Amino acid sequence: MEEAQARNEETMKRYTKEKRVGEGTYAVVYVGHQIDTKRRVAIKMIKVSEFKDGMDMSAIREIKFLQELRHKNCIELLDVFSSDTNLNLVLEYLPADLEMLIKDKSITFSQGDIKSWLLMTLRGLHHCHRNFILHRDLKPNNLLLSPEGYLKLADFGLARAFPNPQEKMTPTVVTRWYRAPELLFGARHYTGAIDIWSVGIIFAEMMIRTPYLPGSSDQDQLVVTFQALGTPTEAMWPGVTSLPAYVKTEKRPSPSRQELQMRFLAASDTALDLMDAMTRLNPGKRVTAEEALMSPYFTEQPLPTKPEYLPKKVEQAPDQYERDLRAAQKERMIKETRDRRG
Repeated sequence: MEEAQARNEETMKRYTKEKRVGEGTYAVVYVGHQIDTKRRVAIKMIKVSEFKDGMDMSAIREIKFLQELRHKNCIELLDVFSSDTNLNLVLEYLPADLEMLIKDKSITFSQGDIKSWLLMTLRGLHHCHRNFILHRDLKPNNLLLSPEGYLKLADFGLARAFPNPQEKMTPTVVTRWYRAPELLFGARHYTGAIDIWSVGIIFAEMMIRTPYLPGSSDQDQLVVTFQALGTPTEAMWPGVTSLPAYVKTEKRPSPSRQELQMRFLAASDTALDLMDAMTRLNPGKRVTAEEALMSPYFTEQPLPTKPEYLPKKVEQAPDQYERDLRAAQKERMIKETRDRRG
């Protein structure tokens, strides 16, 4: 016990906590440095005392999965240590996210840029899925960007291992706008297809630079989704009407190719094919991450932009950057609280 405590104190002394840049119900995020190397790090302090029965399972899962996942398109967990009644996750510091770039209309996206971000997202997701991990919360602000341009999947707080066929899971995962229709219908059994749906919606958002399916409530999310992509039927999705929260909605046809081309004016035929394959209403018909990576979209001209040449946020003074980051996080927390109440 004393040896473990000594190792923990030694680990804790390697890092500094300098500025608080975000806070949620159960965690506070700081920016700091690794003392020896001067490397900038993010320290996620989980407030264990807030949990009645010990540490929340999501925190345990997050640590476990980040320790298992070593990939250039997944955020790196550098260390873990405890302090007082808190658990601290030391993560690589990634100063921006994809949502910031999508919202910044002063930045122009080329087709090669979008292709590169999508490629890195799918590579990170493929690594998760081949290690039997569901992310369950893919959205633009969970896709972080390194100063070198690499996109990395982050925030594994809702992640979990692939279940066995009899095991039930909660359908209340994934931020609403990126939530697959089987989750909206209350499915307790689902697969990596829910992550693929999220990536397809993010792909659409990158192309139009605005949220693709922004529902204002769970019921409205169904309406918005089916208005855009058609209403599912037993013929196209056997068993859909038997899902726990299935509700009958106004019948709408699937969009024609011409309609999709009008929505996504700059998209090539292969881009539309790939987006369609990722956003099929029937989860059994969606492509896997591995199949998506084999799409000819990634090998046609223009080729994916090299990470170092991708657009970046204009450099800001650190204090201004952190003020902007806190404001964005506060805005997201308010929105997520409003969504939960909705």
